[in-house]
Amino acid sequence: MSQNFDALISRAMQLLDRLEAVLPQPLSAPDWNAAIAWRYRKRASGHGVLEPVKHVADIRLEDLKEIEPQKEKIQRNTEQFVHGHPANNVLLTGARGTGKSSLVKACLNAYAKQGLRLIEIDKADMVDLPDVIDVVSARPEKFMVFCDDLSFEEGEPGYKALKSILDGSVAAATPNVLIYATSNRRHLLPEYMKENLTYKHTDDGEVHPGEVVEEKISLSERFGLWVSFYPFSQEEYLHICATWLQHFGVPAADIEAARPEALVWALERASRSGRVAYQFARDYAGRHHA
Repeated sequence: MSQNFDALISRAMQLLDRLEAVLPQPLSAPDWNAAIAWRYRKRASGHGVLEPVKHVADIRLEDLKEIEPQKEKIQRNTEQFVHGHPANNVLLTGARGTGKSSLVKACLNAYAKQGLRLIEIDKADMVDLPDVIDVVSARPEKFMVFCDDLSFEEGEPGYKALKSILDGSVAAATPNVLIYATSNRRHLLPEYMKENLTYKHTDDGEVHPGEVVEEKISLSERFGLWVSFYPFSQEEYLHICATWLQHFGVPAADIEAARPEALVWALERASRSGRVAYQFARDYAGRHHA
């Protein structure tokens, strides 16, 4: 009888162990000394983990050209944050390939020695943002929670989670956390022509958006700092190409000679972005100076 009871208990314990393995677990803290950047990932079982980024992109602030006003705003806000002064959540919007994500990474590299850290999270996982903030809330470091290419479709759950964290939730973000997000949409949600019909005009000439438009604007307004990026002119594009060619060790005479090829490269891609300039410089340097 005793042996049967012990066997039953053993089987019950094994069953509990299996259940614990498949049930979602609370987010645990990683080894904070392993890296300066982490990615939040969801396992197939539903467990969330913070994975260290072992090779952070080696981008410096001085590498980024033709975005000086934007760089000054982001750098100033980040310095305030690192030094414990009031600072704002940041929304970087505008043309693709103009340096929005690169600027965030460059700030991480510039201020990592002063305790700045980065946690990258996908928009689909924004519902778990409160759990991420809870894990880092007692840490002495300053954390940028970074979401690249942030935009939402109608009804996505991450929208309300982010909105609550930015402003309005009882469980607000802690002083050592800021949200840095990039987007090609200024208002983060799709906008339709029919929504313009909801605007109301008062007798004194004031314009008031309808409820649908107000809702779409409300998330963007919760970011305290908006930084806009614009397409580059031809000369700005060529200057960026020259900077990256110099970075890859191309001699000055060859940099000048590369201008026509750089213009053709941009024409083939229908874009004069910083990303296109970087890609051209890598190709040119590899072909001519390998």
